[in-house]
Amino acid sequence: MRLSSRLSRLDRRVFAMVASARLPGLERVVPALSRAADNSLLWAGVAGAFAVSGRRPLRRAATRGLLAVSLASPLVNLVGKQAFRRSRPSAEGLPLARLIKMPTSASFPSGHSASAAAFAAAVAMEAPRAVAVPVALLAAAVCFSRVYTGVHYPGDVLAGAGIGVAAGLVTRRIWPDAAEAGHARAALTAPSALLDPAGEGTVAVVDGAADAVAGTAETLRAALPRAEIVEVAPGADLGAAVREAASRAKVLAVAGGDAVVNLAAQEAAGAATPLLVVPTGVRGRFARALGVETAQEAAEAYRNGDLVAVDVGEVAGRTFVNSVSVGLYQALAESRERRQSRIGTWPALFWAMAEVLGPGGARPVDLIVDGVPRRVWTVFVGNCRYEARGGAPARRQRLEDGLLDIRVLTAADRLPRVRVFLSLLAARVKLSRHYQQWQADTLCLSAPSGRLSLARDGETFTVTGEAEFTKRPRSLLVVRPSG
Repeated sequence: MRLSSRLSRLDRRVFAMVASARLPGLERVVPALSRAADNSLLWAGVAGAFAVSGRRPLRRAATRGLLAVSLASPLVNLVGKQAFRRSRPSAEGLPLARLIKMPTSASFPSGHSASAAAFAAAVAMEAPRAVAVPVALLAAAVCFSRVYTGVHYPGDVLAGAGIGVAAGLVTRRIWPDAAEAGHARAALTAPSALLDPAGEGTVAVVDGAADAVAGTAETLRAALPRAEIVEVAPGADLGAAVREAASRAKVLAVAGGDAVVNLAAQEAAGAATPLLVVPTGVRGRFARALGVETAQEAAEAYRNGDLVAVDVGEVAGRTFVNSVSVGLYQALAESRERRQSRIGTWPALFWAMAEVLGPGGARPVDLIVDGVPRRVWTVFVGNCRYEARGGAPARRQRLEDGLLDIRVLTAADRLPRVRVFLSLLAARVKLSRHYQQWQADTLCLSAPSGRLSLARDGETFTVTGEAEFTKRPRSLLVVRPSG
């Protein structure tokens, strides 16, 4: 007997066993669960709850889950069902309370099971176990419900679930998971265990204006009892506080956003003073690149992490750890970050582009780029190569490659705002001829007017004459989690 015939007979035998089963109290619950998963509405609802939770891992889980479902569903319904066209099982013998409307599409593979498994697999990559396990159990219940209600054979469900898991894994090729995104490569220097575990010799500057998470100073005092904590009141001279702390610190710690990290890097780059970056809940792209999300994680990295050497960029005597830009990039980044904590990164980016490129928004500027006159919408200069293309690149694989990542969106003679919007989107898949990207170790920018406005992590400053961008490879020691 052929293997396919044997599998078909086994499939029907298992279906008959499930059909004859009786689960007291669940005869109406299981069909209701199956109907709730129609058109992936169940998973859209779960994703919506994750999105409004305010927790970044859950927002990422929602985005990845819906991305996985959007891959699995057409693969099953437009390819799998059309290729196999298997007939649905007979509902004869099933209790009336258990029956649901029999779909008219082919039986193999199960679309509900594919969507359920895709969503659960994607959530497992992002969410903590306390969330991922219940979602996986809910997905398994949906898969079981398709057999229990008589609309699928077990083989249909297993095939659909397999496709769903594969779709969840494929999302990693499209969008890196949080662990990968938060572990940019850096040059290992020494374990941080060489530092005093109680914080002796550490001076921590806490930016009061950026301390969105109350208690950062208290967290550091509890974790590093011998460290000196300097709390800078909003409106005070933060730069002076950082310079004074750096002059006597064996380890310089800064708690705040990327603006204060740039100030600290200015003082610590090229010196033997390690830098500990402590997130406070605002604009902390460099901390995320190091894999640090909270003040407690920063303290743990100090005790058990590594000292690594990273690059910094420099322009007009100012150090930058992330990027410097001209034109609409800074407005895009600021608009996106105001909303992404509430609605997620992708919706916030679309909103930002619509806002910045709307009536009364950004305008193209005339620049001289490495001696070539250009009319541009934006110039982005990143410290090390960024992976994502488009309007607001945010992720790096390395923090010590010795390169500047340069991106230019040119303004053609007939490039209206809607085409700028489309160019930023198409740039992500390398389809826009107006979006150019290259790497170099130097870049020269100037404006015909002689005055060039640059933006660095929320700070705008003006350069008179030519602005030369350079790299200082592996010149900054920072503390990061091990691994």
